[in-house]
Order: sequence, then structure tokens, then C-alpha cells
Amino acid sequence: MAVDETESVVVTDGQSDQEITMGVGRIRGSPQQWEESRFRTRLRSGARLLALAVALIAGVGAVGQAIGWVLLTTTIGPTAYLLLVHPQSESARLRCCLLGHACATASGLVCLAAFGLWHHPSAIELHRDNWRQIAAQTLAVGMTILLLVLLNANHPPAASTALLIASGLARPGPPLYGMLTGLVLLFVGVAVVSRFSAPPASVGDG
Repeated sequence: MAVDETESVVVTDGQSDQEITMGVGRIRGSPQQWEESRFRTRLRSGARLLALAVALIAGVGAVGQAIGWVLLTTTIGPTAYLLLVHPQSESARLRCCLLGHACATASGLVCLAAFGLWHHPSAIELHRDNWRQIAAQTLAVGMTILLLVLLNANHPPAASTALLIASGLARPGPPLYGMLTGLVLLFVGVAVVSRFSAPPASVGDG
């Protein structure tokens, strides 16, 4: 693939929606060569993110195994994706992460208490939702969204946290403590990794 040193190539980075310069020179070649180059870049970035995700989530799980709590919950997945793949986005900022899950936790607990579900079996244990559980889950997610809009703290994975608590899957006690401990460990792990690792290249198709 030939390079003309008189011009530069500017592409859009999917992480921050800002234009960045990929190097000096205008890349000459067929569309197939250009696509192959982009694919190799995505492959390297994806492999790096795979390794980081496996290491971080396995580490959280290992701590849970050691202390006897379930730390790997479904809120870990979307939070890890956001922090690793889109670290420069507003939703991945520490303020948004902390406020997001704090508001979700408060909303979930308030709804459990309001609908008399504090000690009620979860929907998984009952193999169905009753109307009180449906109302609690619905209101918990809605309250979380309202609070985050008011606080200007966009963090989509928080809705998953609210739903876990209001459904009884992360009820007060070890299930709730485990979920919150897992999130804290994930935040710490990502912070440590970010100090010794370059931000990922774009993994989008754009």
C-alpha cells in the first residue's frame, strides 16, 4: 500500500466522535487493502480488550470465591464494556459511574420497601413475577432514570443495578453487598489498568 507524504489521513474515532490524524501521508491502495488494514486494527484492539475483560472479570470472580459472596452479577457486564471500550465517553466518567449505581441502589431499595418486598423471594425463586414485583422493578428503573437526568450523570448500566435490586436478585444482605463489592473492584481494576495501558483504538465499523 503506497503512501503519499504530501497529505494526511483523518478518520473518526468511534470512542470520542472526534477526528484524529492516523499519521502523515495519504494512503493509496484498493478499497480491499484499506478494509484489510481497518480489520487488522479492529482485531488488535478487540484482542486487547478481550484480554483486559477476561483478566478483570476473572479477578472479581476470584475475590468473590475467596470471600464467599457472588460478586459477578449482570450489572458487571455492561459496566465493564462501557469502561473498557468507551473510556473517553461521558458515561464512563467516575462521577457518572458512582452516581449512577448509587441512585440505582437507592431506588431499588426504596421500591422494595414501598411494595413490601424487602424479604420477599425473588422472581427467579418463584419462577414468575407478581404484580408488586413488576411495579417495584418498573418504578425502580424509572426513578433511576429520573435521578440521573436531574443530576446530569448519564450511566446506562445503572438501570441494570436498579432492576437487580428491585427484582430481589440482589436483595439486602450478601447478594446486595456482593453486587456492590464487585462493582467497586471493577472500578479499581479499570483505574489501575488505565494507568499502564494506552486507550483502545476504534472497534466500530465507521
